Amino acid sequence: MNVQTHKITPKGLRGWWASPPRSGMRRIIWPFEYRHLRAFGRVRTAAGIVLVGLGVVTLVGGSFAAVAIAWGIVFLAAAAANLAWAAWLMAIARSASART
Repeated sequence: MNVQTHKITPKGLRGWWASPPRSGMRRIIWPFEYRHLRAFGRVRTAAGIVLVGLGVVTLVGGSFAAVAIAWGIVFLAAAAANLAWAAWLMAIARSASART
């Protein structure tokens, strides 16, 4: 008769960000990205490979001039960040699938 209604959707931004429940450093991952870890890991790996290619082409095409070296470092740093994040996402995905 007096049934309480429970909302399925979380309340506000804090509730949305907390779903699905995660612990530790996993909380900094965007919730949509956390729900699709393998797909985002693959996309970040592909983007990292493209950035490595851009960095190499910039260095070789610019004849190792100062400006080309600066832009090459920017591309290679972004590639390193993307590949590190992708490796972390794939490690989380592997550990999550082992538990279920």
